Amino acid sequence: MALPQPAAAQGFFERLFGPPPGQQPGVPPQYRPQPQYRPQPQYRPQPAPQQPQQRRPQSQRPAAQPQQQAPQQQAEPAPVVEPPPAPYEKELLRLAEIMGSLAMLRPLCSAPDAAEWNRRMQILLEAEGTTPGRKERLAGAYNKGYQAYALTYRVCTASAQEASLRFLAEGEQLARNITGRYGG
Repeated sequence: MALPQPAAAQGFFERLFGPPPGQQPGVPPQYRPQPQYRPQPQYRPQPAPQQPQQRRPQSQRPAAQPQQQAPQQQAEPAPVVEPPPAPYEKELLRLAEIMGSLAMLRPLCSAPDAAEWNRRMQILLEAEGTTPGRKERLAGAYNKGYQAYALTYRVCTASAQEASLRFLAEGEQLARNITGRYGG
């Protein structure tokens, strides 16, 4: 089975965001061997479940002091209204999921671009994570892709290599569709 070419792995990301800083267009990047480790996805902490407040009967409630109530009302921020999702949101979430899968599979099979996928996801989050909700959805899609293959593969197999190649092709096609239809 032929090994994947690094240029195919590079194509769609540079099409979306341009070459990495310090790299000239048209010049292939110089890869350095990376230590053998599997990068872990960036998990966001889950909020602690809130305990429901127990209501006191009317007779046991303390008398409300108007001076204490006013600062609490001022301290609460207004709820943030999130703008409607971009028309390419579904494709972008799929691209983030693919990047998470590649972040798991490429280092497993010692691909030359193995260390790039975490950095690329960070660039995607900076460029497209315009609101906290959108940033959270993108990170969740990345983590979903990473975790799906972390549970399945522990060593590089022919199946893992095939999945990696298919994700590279699908990611490139998604990037072409997004940039072709919506610019970028």
